[in-house]
Amino acid sequence: MRHNKNFNHLGRQSSHRKALMSNMASSLILHKRIETTVAKAKALRQFVEPLVTRAKEDTTHSRRVVFSYLKQKEAVTELFRTIAPKIADRPGGYTRILKTGFRLGDAADMCIIEFVDFNEAYTTGVVSTEAKPKTRRSRKPAAKKTDAVEDANVVKAPKAKPAAAKAAKNTGAKVAATKTNVGKKM
Repeated sequence: MRHNKNFNHLGRQSSHRKALMSNMASSLILHKRIETTVAKAKALRQFVEPLVTRAKEDTTHSRRVVFSYLKQKEAVTELFRTIAPKIADRPGGYTRILKTGFRLGDAADMCIIEFVDFNEAYTTGVVSTEAKPKTRRSRKPAAKKTDAVEDANVVKAPKAKPAAAKAAKNTGAKVAATKTNVGKKM
């Protein structure tokens, strides 16, 4: 009997399940969408959404709490730097699950889980501008680069004369034929 069993154990021990959720959440944060089974996606939604809510407040404590769940510095940085500002006004429901069919090997029900605000097909009129990652290499201002397009001169190539080809036929010389992919298997 399953009295008061409130979540799906996914057929794993607790340490394996925590590692699975941490890895899947990091992949979702870094790639914005992943393909998985429906059961794992539903468990992942319950795991990720509180972390995204915590990421709305960018403090050292919230970063440390999120890092204790994700255990990946790049994912924490991406969550606080790009995802949190974009979903700041959304009260919840940060992810979407789209069912895609069944897996060929074992007929498991598959789906795509993604962040709602990062799919351009559904967010019409909103252009995504991802911020460049900041590095700590140098604090000097970068040297200005000259634009090579401004300095370039346009040179027109002379047109080929068809008379040369006719002269080559008359003298017996062969003209190189162009290769085509017609009739070849690709």
